[in-house]
Amino acid sequence: MAVNTIDAKMLARMFLAGAKNLESKKEWINELNVFPVPDGDTGTNMTLTIMSAAKDVAAMNDNNDLDMKSLAKAISSGSLRGARGNSGVILSQLFRGFSKVIRDYEVIDIPLLAQACDKAVETAYKAVMKPKEGTILTVAKSAALKAQELAEAGETDLEKYIGEVIERADYVLSQTPEMLPVLKQAGVVDSGGQGLMQVLKGAYEAFLGKELDLTLTENAAASGAPFAAGREAAAEETEIKYGYCTEFIIMLSKTFNIKQEMDFKAYLESIGDSIVVVTDDDVVKVHVHTNDPGLAIQKALKYGALSNMKIDNMRLEHHEKVVKMAQKEAEQHKAAEAPQAAEKKAAGFVAVSVGEGINAILKDLGVDYIIEGGQTMNPSTEDVLNAIDHVNADTIYVLPNNKNIILAANQAKYMSEDKKIVVIPTKTIAQGITAVINYVPDLSAEENEAAMTEAIGGVKTGEVTYAVRDTVIDDYEIRQGDYMGIGDDGILAVGQAVADVTADMIDRMMDEDLELISIYYGQETKEEDAESLKERVAAKYPSCDVELQYGGQPIYYYIVSVE
Repeated sequence: MAVNTIDAKMLARMFLAGAKNLESKKEWINELNVFPVPDGDTGTNMTLTIMSAAKDVAAMNDNNDLDMKSLAKAISSGSLRGARGNSGVILSQLFRGFSKVIRDYEVIDIPLLAQACDKAVETAYKAVMKPKEGTILTVAKSAALKAQELAEAGETDLEKYIGEVIERADYVLSQTPEMLPVLKQAGVVDSGGQGLMQVLKGAYEAFLGKELDLTLTENAAASGAPFAAGREAAAEETEIKYGYCTEFIIMLSKTFNIKQEMDFKAYLESIGDSIVVVTDDDVVKVHVHTNDPGLAIQKALKYGALSNMKIDNMRLEHHEKVVKMAQKEAEQHKAAEAPQAAEKKAAGFVAVSVGEGINAILKDLGVDYIIEGGQTMNPSTEDVLNAIDHVNADTIYVLPNNKNIILAANQAKYMSEDKKIVVIPTKTIAQGITAVINYVPDLSAEENEAAMTEAIGGVKTGEVTYAVRDTVIDDYEIRQGDYMGIGDDGILAVGQAVADVTADMIDRMMDEDLELISIYYGQETKEEDAESLKERVAAKYPSCDVELQYGGQPIYYYIVSVE
């Protein structure tokens, strides 16, 4: 017998199933990122976004009196506050638009579902200043158009209806490489679109009545915690998959080449997770979580002698860690709710940053509150709102310092009720520093916003990291382990030596009008290597001022700005 309506109980089950399916596929979705950098995060951002709402939905799911209005509010509010990254914000806006339509009805039929899908897409497109086709937006729009087409044709069987909508959206996803050349060159479909498809497919399985485990893990359900605490929580699992934290140092018998390092990392990945391998001349520092430390040790012995060996049973330590983390979170919440002691001022600054050196620079320039995060972990709308609450000022300037955080910052701006929030669309740390420098206390908020936005337009930024997979992008053939210099608009340099890649990247960024080159070296870069690079750059560009500062940022060996 055909089913032609969905009630609140079924919709809650479908939402949870979609969230769980996305969570199970998040690492696969992360790997679809165009740039082969070690911090691909689309799957993670979308999962954290939907799980922020799933926690509340799960708590309501056992309520036999569950109504559509309460469910719609939980889905919309939870995902909006938990939204991370561009893909997460767009997903939250899709839920927001969908919820607006369904909240006043007891059941959803096909005409209403079509209307809700249309509103979802309209809301998401409005949230993006310059919508780009070939992305999650295109996939969502194709689903909404098919939903409307079938509704107008008089379809009444929801099983057939939803199946055909998903089939159309899946096809459009497969065509995204034809819409965006960068996807085609990298050989991937849009990662945000794939994330949306996993939500839809999981929801459809629940609708079909499949037996699904809708239990949320403790870390997945976490919502609204301060950013630092949230990141610690993500590392904790209710059931620890790998029980032994294993650390040691390899005293290399001969130089560790890139292939050997990649092979060693690949082996460690086959027996565990949480892998860190840091090579420093003839010494390799190793960290891995595994169920058999002996296997890691035996493999390492092939490369040299071992020292500083340390093996901890994490399962025995788990309970104590969870208790301490809960205490820490409670203290942070208490601090966040405490009255602000600082005297109120006219203007304040909130900035997203990572790395002790860069954090210190921003603080010295007058930034009041640092949100720990950035490219390696995008803070949520909730994190930005919490930061705003900590700054006692009439006007607060928010510096996202990453293009993938601007939407979340803007979402926080619209959700903040008692303060004037100005989001300066800084896409890099270098732009953020320039923005603060160009703030003038005597100007109005509107004048400062215009001046700071104009100033960051004159800053070019490049970042140097390593590739985690083979690919071809921007006509560069990149191999796993290669170093890459990534500029504002794409790859600028590729090679096997960090200094050479950084120097080549700077060459590509320069023009005759530029006067200042700022180099921030990361936590994995030696100071003497950074000094040597500075001298090399200064010798080549004698008419420019070359500044070198310790940034302390992870993953990126150098961040360079020219202006």
